[in-house]
Amino acid sequence: MLVDTEFSGRLDRAAEEAATAEAAGFDTIWSTDSANDPFLPLAVATQHTERIRLGTGIAVAFARSPMTVAQTAWGLQNLSGGRMVLGLGSQIQPHVERRFSMPWSRPAGRMREYVSALRAIWSCWQDGEKLDFRGEFYSFSLMPPHFNPGPVAGGPPPIVLAAVGEAMTRVAAEFADGILLHRFTTARYLTEATLPALAAGRRSRKVPGPFSVILPVFVVLGDRPAELDAGIAATRKQLAFYSSTPAYRPVLEAHGWGDLQPELQSLTRQNRWAEMDALVTDEILAAFATIGTPEEAARTLHERYTGAADVLAPTAVYDLPFALRRRLATALRGHGNAR
Repeated sequence: MLVDTEFSGRLDRAAEEAATAEAAGFDTIWSTDSANDPFLPLAVATQHTERIRLGTGIAVAFARSPMTVAQTAWGLQNLSGGRMVLGLGSQIQPHVERRFSMPWSRPAGRMREYVSALRAIWSCWQDGEKLDFRGEFYSFSLMPPHFNPGPVAGGPPPIVLAAVGEAMTRVAAEFADGILLHRFTTARYLTEATLPALAAGRRSRKVPGPFSVILPVFVVLGDRPAELDAGIAATRKQLAFYSSTPAYRPVLEAHGWGDLQPELQSLTRQNRWAEMDALVTDEILAAFATIGTPEEAARTLHERYTGAADVLAPTAVYDLPFALRRRLATALRGHGNAR
């Protein structure tokens, strides 16, 4: 099992974090689309690393034209010597329409076409094929030589898609090189919903090559109970936010917690954010997050996810010391070798 890590989101730390992650033996370091553009840390990291893969986890696809994403990912693939991984996600309708002022409709169908458009653009640049992509949502038919960057060593970067629901999971299985699961995922939902949808989608797979299941997981790590308190509070807050989102309700329903979603959504609409955390019980917290020493967490993660995921990406929503991240990665690898 491969083990990945993430940038903190601080651009001024990107070079140091990437170099440290590479030295610690992580396989990929992921950059999120939050307060900063997700591609910027990767551009910095290309100049300070040699081995580790560099991924967007994720870039919001529908906030950007496929052409601009194709160009940025192509440049990073070239700069990194073939280590770029393009992770894309749809985001939810209010963010796409109100935060980015971009169109939203039929996200699974739009994403299917988005990925196909990317591949058509890259085929033009890599193989010299004429660009003539015409779809329902996107059309590309103009590529003068002046705007064609030409081929890159190693070819186009792999595309992984973020997915929670069945429809987007099937798009990932059919059209992408991997699925980047949402960290708002439990072992039960993964087993009962995601993996069956993946299996169904892969039976009608449209692209050749290997397929990876990448699973970000919440972790709260520490050697003493007092070290865990801040992480538990931050993770509970993040879970409350995710649980308020209608698109993520199926994950809660897998455990019989579906009624929690509208209750939390109502609180967000009333700006009663401070009251939300208390609704995330210890049982809910334990289903989503792995809590304990790095060595205890490694045992739990292997018990939950061995055989279900190809890559684990432990994530923290608080300032988790890198020494603890390193210990977790070492323990995960050691536990895997022991098996």
